[in-house]
Amino acid sequence: MSSMSRARVARRIAAGAAYGGGGIGLAGAATVGLVLAEVQLARRRVGNGTSPHVPKGDGLYGRGYGTDAPLRLTMLGDSTAAGQGVHRGSQTPGALLASGLAALAERPVLLRTVATPGARSDDLDRQVALVLADPGPLPDICVIMIGANDVTHRMPPTRSVRHLSSAVRRLRTAGAEVVVGTCPDLGTIEPVRQPLRWLARRASRQLAAAQTIGVVEQGGRTVSLGDLLGPEFAENPRELFGPDSYHPSAEGYATAAMAVLPTVCAALGLWPAEEERPDASRREGFLPVARAAAEAASEAGTEVAAAMPAGPRGPWALLKRRRRRRVPEQEAAPSAPAN
Repeated sequence: MSSMSRARVARRIAAGAAYGGGGIGLAGAATVGLVLAEVQLARRRVGNGTSPHVPKGDGLYGRGYGTDAPLRLTMLGDSTAAGQGVHRGSQTPGALLASGLAALAERPVLLRTVATPGARSDDLDRQVALVLADPGPLPDICVIMIGANDVTHRMPPTRSVRHLSSAVRRLRTAGAEVVVGTCPDLGTIEPVRQPLRWLARRASRQLAAAQTIGVVEQGGRTVSLGDLLGPEFAENPRELFGPDSYHPSAEGYATAAMAVLPTVCAALGLWPAEEERPDASRREGFLPVARAAAEAASEAGTEVAAAMPAGPRGPWALLKRRRRRRVPEQEAAPSAPAN
C-alpha cells in the first residue's frame, strides 16, 4: 500500500474514532481474522519458551545524580511496555528508558509501570485512572506502547484509536507529556507465514498511522515501533526476539528503548536545540498530519509531533528521524533492585 493510500485510510479511521464511527476498516475483518488465527497458532507453537511472569523494574534510577526531585516516568500499555519476555527488571523498556533519561538529564528518574500483558487499548481507561489516582505528584512523562493485541483480537480500529486518544487527552490535561510507541509490525513474528505475514504488516501499519493522527491531535508525540525498530529484527530474529519468538529479547527491548528515548527527552525539553530543527538531508519536515502518520508507519523509529494547527489540508505535523544515542553502560546501571 502506498503512503498516500495509507494516509487516506488512517484519516478515515481517526475521523471515525473522533466522531463515533465504527467498522473494522483496516485490512478487513476476514483478513484480521486470518492474522489472529495464524498468530494464535504461532503462539501455541512457541509459547512455552518464556514465563508469563514480568519482572518489576520500578524504582529510582540515577540516584547518583543528586538530591533534586526526580523526574517521574510512567509506562502504560501492553506486554511490550511491561517488558514480558525478559528475566530481570533492569532489562524492561521502562528501566532502560529511566536509566537513559537519568543519564541525559543528569537527574534521578522515578519509574512506575501500570502496563499489563495482554492489554488492549480499552484497558488504557483503567490504567490512566490508576495514574491519576496516585496521591503523589503526577508523572512528568508517560510512555504508552499499545496496539498489537487490538489487531490480533479484532478490535475495530476506530474503537482502538478512540480509547488511545482519550488516554492521551486525559494525561495531557493533567499536565503530563505523552509519547506513544505505535502498533508494532506483526509481520515480523517469525512463525507467521506468507501471505499472512504481509497482511499482518498491512493491518499493523494502518493502525499505527491512525494511532499517530489521534495522538498528535491530542498533543502527544508518537514513535513508530514498526518492526520493533530497525532491520535488526529481520536480520537477527534469533538475537532480538525472546525465547517465545513473539516478545522481544533483552537486546530487542534495548533497541526499542533507545529509539524512543530521544523523543522522551525532546518532549521534556532535554534534547539539543539545534536538533529540533527539521533536517532536510534526513527527510525531515512539516507535513499534513495524515501524510506524516503514513510515512512514519512505514519507517520504524520515526517521530511525529504536532506543528502548525491548521493548513489547507488540515492540521500539520513535524516528522523527525532522530539520531539514537546509547547510554554508556556505567551510567545506565539502575539503583532500583532488578528481580
